[in-house]
Amino acid sequence: MPTDLEPVWSRLRTLRPSGERRITQLFEKNPDRAKAFSVEADGLVFDYSKTNIDDAARDALLELTPDLAERREAMFTGARINETEDRSVLHTALRNPDTPLTVEGEDISAEVAATLERMDAFARSVRDGSFKGQGGKITDVVNIGIGGSDLGPKMATIALSPYHDGPKTHFVSNVDGADIADVLAGLNPETTLVIVASKTFTTIETMTNAQTAMDWMKASVKDPAAQFAALSSATDKTAEWGIDGARVFGFEDWVGGRYSMWGPIGLSLMLAIGPDNFREVLRGGAAMDAHFRNAPLAQNMPVMLALVGIWHNQVNGFATRAVLPYDNRLSRLPAYLQQLEMESNGKRVAMDGSDLTRPSGPVVWGEPGTNGQHAFYQLIHQGTQIVPCEFIAAARGHEPDLDNHHKLLLANCLAQSEALMRGRSLDAARELMKQKGLTGDELERQARHRVFPGNRPSTTLLIPQLTPFTLGQIVALYEHRVFVEGVIFGINSFDQWGVELGKELALKVAPLLDGEPSPDHDPSTRALAEDILKMRASAD
Repeated sequence: MPTDLEPVWSRLRTLRPSGERRITQLFEKNPDRAKAFSVEADGLVFDYSKTNIDDAARDALLELTPDLAERREAMFTGARINETEDRSVLHTALRNPDTPLTVEGEDISAEVAATLERMDAFARSVRDGSFKGQGGKITDVVNIGIGGSDLGPKMATIALSPYHDGPKTHFVSNVDGADIADVLAGLNPETTLVIVASKTFTTIETMTNAQTAMDWMKASVKDPAAQFAALSSATDKTAEWGIDGARVFGFEDWVGGRYSMWGPIGLSLMLAIGPDNFREVLRGGAAMDAHFRNAPLAQNMPVMLALVGIWHNQVNGFATRAVLPYDNRLSRLPAYLQQLEMESNGKRVAMDGSDLTRPSGPVVWGEPGTNGQHAFYQLIHQGTQIVPCEFIAAARGHEPDLDNHHKLLLANCLAQSEALMRGRSLDAARELMKQKGLTGDELERQARHRVFPGNRPSTTLLIPQLTPFTLGQIVALYEHRVFVEGVIFGINSFDQWGVELGKELALKVAPLLDGEPSPDHDPSTRALAEDILKMRASAD
């Protein structure tokens, strides 16, 4: 059981600033605040100085971590910390295959290294054309998965597009037929490799899409299974599909779906950027692992990222968190982090089954800048809800001839965080309207529309450049943040029972859409199914 932290939570509530204290005042009191409230790790800088956390609040937040060191070591050494499923949590081993690790008599590192070597050899054969399928060199790869089998590799593949020198990579996840239809349109089956990513080879959305891809192949190629690879541990089922065992890459139950892009689930990424760059992603993740295990807590980036989030959500009651990457290639990072955070820590009971007494996490959302500035920043700046913002930016881009674009991008990123903190007072707005020639009631009315409350918190994560190594650092950073939060809340961050009920009911609802009566559903569901049948019939 976690240590009783209620006295610390009570003290944290007393340390919440009054509405009168502004973040700018903390900088006035401490000219070195920017340095004192930031953390560096292997070239990354995490600045949380534009929050209302002061020294006393930080000290109290750090007192929430008495169980962290023990739980952290338990995770890295393979203890079964996923207690509801009785599993180890060893995604960290996937990115550190050269470090020996034996768990319960099993040489985990040797197994990881062997799978990575098989992936490496297959990827090289596809990329150099020695694996030809049935129509020459593979030009396109279609990854079929869902959840962690899609979000991770898709996010990473988009992020590392400057490193693409392999086949074009496409992703299918939604069971909506439009998804796979749009992806397959225009592709040549003879030069397309289909990767089916499902640990059990039973995930209904994935296998439905996989069967559609197989039917598509059958219409054009003699041996359709020869154009398939599988990321699965269910070798009996992959064999039933006719997929050669040399193209089947399995992974153990100690790898959760949303933590799986470091291993076989990352095959599509490896095909796109090459095995050497893929290993750089692993190296970046391993570097963040080492930092997380060894850095003092107050200078530990995952720890401080987690504590800042806890300060905003659990202590101050801010219900959402906006992730705002000022890098267009990180466009899918907010969606990836939605799953990582909300599926991991979106729980209502502690590890022992007792009810939680406080929220276990915020709603995570976001879009890349500068697009978001012309969409939802209005609410962030002038809305009545406070939304803590997490800015992410790279000092350098990959287009040296467009460096003026990148400087403008960075200027916007820095300006937005400063504007959120500083705001604009009513007096300043009045002066602005005076300069425009307004007077009297109209001046007052227009001025009030131009007030920005300010005092709105944000953090900034700076990276030198978006590379395979730094992407690995970022993903591991956020994984460990989730872990730290879970330890503090006393919950299991590595199961996801919340996804089960809807999936179970979907199987029971399906007969309604074939016109089969069923008393097992509520009147609304039955009525909607009847309306759907009528609409489908009228369309015919």
